[in-house]
Amino acid sequence: EMELVESGGGLGQHGGALRLSCVPSGFRFDAYAIGGFRQAPGKEHEGVSCIDTYEGTTWYADSVKDRFTSSRDNARNTVYLQMNSLKPEDTAVYYCAASNRISFRGIFTALSDYQYWGQGTQVTVSS
Repeated sequence: EMELVESGGGLGQHGGALRLSCVPSGFRFDAYAIGGFRQAPGKEHEGVSCIDTYEGTTWYADSVKDRFTSSRDNARNTVYLQMNSLKPEDTAVYYCAASNRISFRGIFTALSDYQYWGQGTQVTVSS
């Protein structure tokens, strides 16, 4: 079974940092774009990041731009989401997802673009 496993969530402080890791189980995701999503209580899923397959092209939502950085280590089959300057409004369950879609830009921001999802990891930022 192909799935993703997230880790690194937990309690962060306002202005602090956390790093999430996303590792696939059952497949290598060298050929997949990896997206980051979050869902805060009572809110819809929000796409926050995407990193393409090989070139490292990234996209970030305005709400996290200049604070979050997505990177991938294909040798380790791992994608990271470095979250700096945390804010209480970053509190949410964070998910990583893998997309095998192909496009010129290689960036995908819609939930429907992704075929494989992790179980989510809770991030709570104290004020």
